Parts: sequence; structure tokens; C-alpha cells
Amino acid sequence: MSKLVAWLAALAVASPLAAHALEGAELYPGEKALYDAASKEGLVVSFDTGPTWANWKAQFKAFKKRYPNVEMVYNDLGSAATVVTLDKSRNRPQADTAYYFAGSALDAAEKKLVADFQPVNFEKLPNAFKHPSGQWFTIHTLNVAFLVNTKVVKNVPQSWADLKKPEYKNSIVYLDPRSTGQGQVVTFGAAFANGGDMDNVMPGIDYLAGLHKSGNVLRVVGTTPYAQFIKGEIPVWIGYENDGLKAKYRDGMGDDIAVVIPKEASAAAPYAISLVKDGPNPNAGKLWLNFIMTDQGQARFADGFVRPSVPGVALPKDVASKMPAAPQLQPLDVAKAKAKKSEIDRAWAKQVLGQ
Repeated sequence: MSKLVAWLAALAVASPLAAHALEGAELYPGEKALYDAASKEGLVVSFDTGPTWANWKAQFKAFKKRYPNVEMVYNDLGSAATVVTLDKSRNRPQADTAYYFAGSALDAAEKKLVADFQPVNFEKLPNAFKHPSGQWFTIHTLNVAFLVNTKVVKNVPQSWADLKKPEYKNSIVYLDPRSTGQGQVVTFGAAFANGGDMDNVMPGIDYLAGLHKSGNVLRVVGTTPYAQFIKGEIPVWIGYENDGLKAKYRDGMGDDIAVVIPKEASAAAPYAISLVKDGPNPNAGKLWLNFIMTDQGQARFADGFVRPSVPGVALPKDVASKMPAAPQLQPLDVAKAKAKKSEIDRAWAKQVLGQ
């Protein structure tokens, strides 16, 4: 990794800048000046932005087209591993930016691995979606939805209340909240829909316990059951919207799947990014973060079936039709969610498993 970074940096420094000036109007005030500064660095190193996830490949392509003087290097480490890697290299950072589930962003900030930076549209983000001084901020969300195999399920459930009906006996699968982030988010989504909030998750635990007692839960799993769902082995998966849209539009399910944001309420789980403290290319890092937080960058995420974090971003018509407005989505406060994890673990085990 370090040899590749050094080689690309040398190549960028050796490249003429004049032939690659920024074209067209600025996307935001100061963009051209920041690009000039980033061009002198010639490189941005982006941790944990695997190209097949959340449409990063398209973001890379668009960034390189607009800023040809700045090379892009990235990897795909995973959220927790990214924080570990940043920590191990804190005395000589190699990354300029780091992307992760927002819970890992909190860890990075607590370890003082990331820097203050408030990008374009920062002020529009809900408070739960950002660090007060910009040490991390949400760039997109993953949202709890019902993924329904319509070849198996006659009546598509539209609400959490619907899932209690006898017709869904032995039909529902969701992830274990004790061992998975998605399971925790599902618990909060159920809480939001049943009178709870970030400070009171017990209505969600009670709801899930009731589903089990009714016999409607087929099983609880410890890893994503995407492959099993695609094979038709799961009637209803309480999972993430983006998995359902991927199954529908990319992996061949088509009309055999319905993707439903439950009408009472649902939880929007934040995925965040940070400027790394003392990163080698700070101006290029800022240029990259601003780019993905512009309205255009945010809309580009939607092509990867994840919802932009900035409210009010206009999506292309074909994308908007796949992800219609869902005002019932409620932002997950990750700091509070982290504090509630042990309570959820204990209460779920007691009420669902009788432990």
C-alpha cells in the first residue's frame, strides 16, 4: 500500500497541472482554490470505500473526471478494521479519509484519529448524523424495510402491525440484535413504530417478543441471509432497503420481491466518513469529502440503492421511483444506540429466548 501511494504521489507531482484546470462553474465557493491546493498534493487515499459498495465506483469515476490532477487510492477494510488500522498508523497516517458505520466513527473520534472538517451541506444534516465540529458526518443511510418474496407471500405486509397477522406464521427472519448491527437497528425501528424512541427501546423488544410468541418468526440469524433470500428460502426478511433493491434490480428477483418501508416508522442507520488527523494529503481529502457531500455527489449514492443523508437532495427520476419519499424514516442517534446496546442484548435474550 505504502509503495503504491509513494509511486502515485511521485507520478502526480511530475504531471503538468495547467492542462487539467477545473472546468465549468464551481460546485461550491472555493472549489477551484481547493483543487489547486489538492493538485499540488496529487493524491487522495480513501480507506474502506470498496467500489462495489454504495456506488463508490461511480463516485471515483466522477471525481477523477472533474479533478484529473488528483489520483485516487482506496481499499476495502471493513468499519472496525479501519479504526484499528488508523490507530496503528497514528504516528504516520497513510489515509486521508475513512468511511465506516457511524458507530465506528464514534470510536475513531474517541481515539482522536480524525480531524475537524465541515464539508458542503454539513449544516443541513440532522444533529444525530454528525459530530458537532465535523470529526465525522453521515453521507448516506441504510434503512430498515420489509423484503417480501411475493412468490411465497400473497398479501404484502405494509406495517409492523401487519406482521402480527396469523397469515405470516413461520415466515419472518431478522438478524440477532446481540451480534449484528442490523439487528440492533431493526430493534430501534420496531421501537419507533410502537411508541418508543432512542431513550426507550423496550417497545421494540416487546414487539419482537410478541412476534416470536405468535409463531410468526421462522428464525433469527447471525449473518446476512441475502443468498438464502435470493434463493426463495425466506418469505419475509426484516432487513435493509438497499439489499431488497439490489435483489430486485440487479440480482434477478424483479417483481418477485416487494421492498416496503413500514408505514408507522422505520430507522435510518447512518454511515459516516471522516478527514483523518494529520493525513498526508489534507487538501485532496477535503476536496474528496466536499465532492461526495454536494447535491450531485449525494444523488450519485442513490444509484447504489442507499439514501443520501442530506435532506431534500433531488434524485434522478429513475432513481426516485425506486426509492420514493419515506417521511416515516427516523434517524438513528448512534451515540445513544451504542449506550443502549447492552440493555438490548439483555432484554432481547430474556424476553425472546427466556434466558
